[in-house]
Parts: sequence; C-alpha cells; structure tokens
Amino acid sequence: MDVAGKHVVVTGGASGIGEAMCRRFAAEKAHGVVVADVNAVGAERVAKEIGGLGVAVDVSDESQIQALVRKAENEFGPIDLFCSNAGIGVGGGVEAASEDWQRIWEINVMSHVYAARAVLPSMIERGEGYLLNTCSAAGLLSQIGSAPYSVTKHAAVGLAESLAIAHGDQGIRVSALCPQAVRTAMTAGAEGGGVAGVDGMLEPDEVAQIVVEGLAAEHFLILPHPIVEKYMRRKVDDYDRWLAGMRRLQSQFPGGGIPKRS
Repeated sequence: MDVAGKHVVVTGGASGIGEAMCRRFAAEKAHGVVVADVNAVGAERVAKEIGGLGVAVDVSDESQIQALVRKAENEFGPIDLFCSNAGIGVGGGVEAASEDWQRIWEINVMSHVYAARAVLPSMIERGEGYLLNTCSAAGLLSQIGSAPYSVTKHAAVGLAESLAIAHGDQGIRVSALCPQAVRTAMTAGAEGGGVAGVDGMLEPDEVAQIVVEGLAAEHFLILPHPIVEKYMRRKVDDYDRWLAGMRRLQSQFPGGGIPKRS
C-alpha cells in the first residue's frame, strides 16, 4: 500500500510509535490522518500539528472504537488503513493481579478484535483495505519479566494471522508490527530498554519509516529489528535449546524492565 491519498486511523497516536506513524503518514500525503488516543489532549495536539482529526478513545471499549470509525468516515470517507497500535505493559508472571491480566487482555488483544469488527465489513464490501496491528517481538519470541505482555502479544500475532488467512482473498491486507525496544514511554523506566534493548533501541520515527516500507511491500511481518527473524528461526529449530537460552538471558535481566503502561 502506498499511503499517499489514503485515509488512515491510528490508535495510541498521541505519543511514541503511534505519534511517529501519524506524522509520517501525513508527510507521505495521506488524504486524512485520524489520531486516536485515550489522551484526548495529546491526540488533539498531534492532529492539529499535522492537519488531521483528533479523537479521544478508550480502545478497550468496543462502542468507542465503533464511534471512532464513524467519526473518521464522516470526516475523510472510507478507511483505507487502520493501525491498531495502542498497547500497555504489565510486569510479573501468573501471580500478577487478575485485574491487570484482564486490562492488558482488553487493550493488547480485544482492541484489535474490536477494530477489525468495525472496519472489515466496509473493507470487504469495497474489496480492499489494510489492517496494521502493533504486536511486538514479544509476540514472536517472549518477554522476560512479563507473562501478561508476552501472552497478549502472542495472541495479537495469532489474531493478525487469522485475519490475513480469512480475508486475504477478499482484498484485505494485514501486517503485524513486531519491534523490540523503541524509545517510548513503555521503555522509559528501563535503562537501555531492559532485556528488549539488547539489540539496540530505535527511535519512533525510525520505526515509522520501516512501517511505510513494510506497507509498501505488503509484508505480513514488519520487523524493525531484523535480528528477530534469526531468533524466530532458532526458536522453531530447537525449542528446548531456545528455552534454555532464554533462561540464561533471564538471569541477566531478572526484572525484564517492564513498565506499567505504554
């Protein structure tokens, strides 16, 4: 997909990767960019600076995502690209509070489900459309220090795969954005990005550049850190060896460096 002339919606667009994507899509001459975020002030700020539309939305509430889609369509017409980008991080393992497990599930997984439900009917009717879901390398590998984050990001990748399989022949394209450490609020509390930063920390605008390139090539996996593909191959080639290696890595990063929110 060439973003020029397209109508794009980005959740989590007030900061981090989402903000960088909004700014890059505007620079690429998108027809309209909708900046959606639970931070209404931040969404309006970014939208004003790029000539887009700012919308306050809690992505864990399906009715608010439906309202977001209606507002976006009323402003710019049919949505060509929906970037379901909002996400949070929660530390800990199975002992993490049930409330934390539920909240991260609603934001990191169900928000993608709600977005797909809201935009797919129109996209399928038109025979074209694009879904970009921000998942994380944790969804392909794992996340030391956060079982809730790892589990939900695995689920997000699985959902993206299901969408690509189910709707690819209907003209729907799907990409899963899976970065390691990026300099955002999510990594601010961990020196060097924690365990996710072992291969370097990227800036959000670098990720946005890679997203544009990935969309143009219509790759399912968009990997800002290319080494993730190498790790994936190691994982499936010898799962037991990979798990042993992850335990060694865990001994170097006992806490994992997972903050509370993206």
